Amino acid sequence: MRGTGAQRILRAGVRRGGIELRQLLRSKKELGGHLVNVVVAIVLAVTIDDPVRGTQLPMGHLMMAGFSAYLLFQLGVVNIPQMLVTEREEGALLRLRATPGGIPAYLVAKALLIVGMAVGNLVLLLVAGAVLADGPLPASPAQWLTLFWVTGLGLLAVVPLGAAIGAVLPNPREALALIMLPSMALLIISGTMFPVTRLPQVVQQIAAVFPLKWMAQGLRSALLPDSALAAEASGSWQLPTIALVLTAWAVVGFLLAVPLLRRTTRRESGSRLAGRQHKAAMSGAGAPAR
Repeated sequence: MRGTGAQRILRAGVRRGGIELRQLLRSKKELGGHLVNVVVAIVLAVTIDDPVRGTQLPMGHLMMAGFSAYLLFQLGVVNIPQMLVTEREEGALLRLRATPGGIPAYLVAKALLIVGMAVGNLVLLLVAGAVLADGPLPASPAQWLTLFWVTGLGLLAVVPLGAAIGAVLPNPREALALIMLPSMALLIISGTMFPVTRLPQVVQQIAAVFPLKWMAQGLRSALLPDSALAAEASGSWQLPTIALVLTAWAVVGFLLAVPLLRRTTRRESGSRLAGRQHKAAMSGAGAPAR
């Protein structure tokens, strides 16, 4: 038996995801981009060794925990939109629309790719940080469990959001410019690089609306000792609140992503694709010589 439709879609998605993971591992440019992020985090951990105010914890350890959260956040709200916009411009979504089960299999493949990238980034960062910078690792089974569920729930919170963003962005060149500035702003205000208590109260309230702040706080609870609570605004890890906020963002992301992706694929046609490609070719051709 060949299995049900759902099983065929799952197999096709897993097969496609495996192909994309192998392509990623063979791409020096892609791997180099992820490696740069890890190197930056480790350099910061090594060079910034002042203790967090009120603790003996090195500031570099707090920054590594926060940067771990940002790597996950970046995969969702930066990488996913770029993938979707690029593949839409190349006609991949149009071809998938003509394939039975193509869109669901595509989403399964992208989920597998993002999980593989997330696990690879986290393992590389935490292992390299522990070896090269005496960086933080979970010290108890409870902290390991927290690391797993915060990572998984954090991805569920940001990947659908990134898919929704990618569904409405105009083209690959504008996509990066439109999403990098807000993501960098969140990196600064979410307590990923320094204690959130240093920020004005109104900035803390703004950061608390978005998932990055809670992902960073959850990973700090998984990687740092309880003495680091001195740098938390509430004086506690707030794990139930973290779970609630990330779950809410996951629901909102799915509610936005599904109709937006359906609309994007419905609107795709050969003439629209040809028009975009012609426009891109004309804008890249430059002005004619006089």
